This record gives sequence, structure tokens and C-alpha cells, in this order.
Amino acid sequence: MIEQAYVQADDKPTPTLKDIRDRISKAVDATKDDEGIDRLKCWLQMPVDASFKKMIDSKCQDRATRVGGLLSPGKSGLFTPADLGSVLVPATAWAGIDDALKAERAVYVNGPAGHVGGGQSNFKVGFHVIVFLAVGKDTDDRVYYLGLDPDTSATTESRKAWEALVAGKPETKPEEFTAVKSLGVIKSMILGDAGTGFGPLVRKYYVDTTVKFPRITRIPV
Repeated sequence: MIEQAYVQADDKPTPTLKDIRDRISKAVDATKDDEGIDRLKCWLQMPVDASFKKMIDSKCQDRATRVGGLLSPGKSGLFTPADLGSVLVPATAWAGIDDALKAERAVYVNGPAGHVGGGQSNFKVGFHVIVFLAVGKDTDDRVYYLGLDPDTSATTESRKAWEALVAGKPETKPEEFTAVKSLGVIKSMILGDAGTGFGPLVRKYYVDTTVKFPRITRIPV
């Protein structure tokens, strides 16, 4: 699994944390919610209730494509790189990803579920798709990518955050959320509640850009 960490207030990626927050907030607000659950399904891959025993869907490709497009304000739109498990020169592929991110294009990142997902994710086999939004460097010169993983089951922190949002409420199932509640849930999971940081679905990914992604094991159907 790609090493991951949570965003710190003094991180200085490109684009900036403020820019990323603003883009997410505006895009979430603008997402149509005609049927009450449309906005939730767009932004979150979530359980059907508070137990995490079953997720609402496995449409990570469609979700990443839509979310990535909403978070790519320029005319070039979402950037979809070549298969990161088969590129000839990984460093060259990642240099192209860096260029796209710096041009405010979100990047579609597809890889084995156990490689790009979180440690507690319900998705263990096959593939998973997340969205990268920025590239930065820690004070020790370690390069990281700022990524949005819509999977609410991905980490211990994301599970706790989801459980806190639905605990003790009569509407513990996503389809029972009101439009107002769904908007608050999305922003809390992605942007957090402090107004300056991020929620547990946005994390730093320390990718080894010198090697290919592991090959995806396809699930027989």
C-alpha cells in the first residue's frame, strides 16, 4: 500500500491547500441533488448504514471521473494518465502528472485496491480509483501527492468520522439523509470541520515514482 499521512496546516503543495479547499467547496455546492442522494453518491463511496458491512456501490471509476472533472476548472479537464502499472518509464509518467496538477487539473489514479486504497478499506481485491489534486514536498524533501479517496471505509479515521456523523440519528441510512444533511456530511468527510484543514478522505500519498504500480489482479465474473 502507498504510504499515506494526513494533511498538516503548514503543508505547501501546488496548487495551495486554500485553492484545493475552495475548489472542493464550490464544486460540492454546485452538484445537483435532484433525488436527495445524488450529491452523496457523487462524492462519497459509503456504507448503506453505519456498520460498514456493505457499501452502497463499487463504482469508483465513474465517481473518480465525475469528481475529477468537477475539480478540474480549466478547459483541459481531468487528466487520465497511461496505465501506471505498465508505463515504460514511471518517472516520465509522474512528471506528466505533476504538470497536470500544477495546471489545476485533477488526476485520475487507478491501481490495485490494496495499493491505492486505505488500510481499512472494504475493497481489498481488484482495482480502486482515487483522485490526486496537488503535489508537494515535506520539509525533509519527501514528495507527496494530495489525494481524495471517496471511500469512507478507507481508514480508521474515516470510519470514526462517518460513525460520528450518523450516530444517534434516525436517518442512519444514506437514502434517508435530507439534502441539507447530505451537504454537511460531504463537506465534513472531505474538508473537515475546522475551516482550514481537511477531513479524513483527503490524504497525502508518498508515491515511489521510480517504479511501476503493481499489476491489477482482475476478478473473474
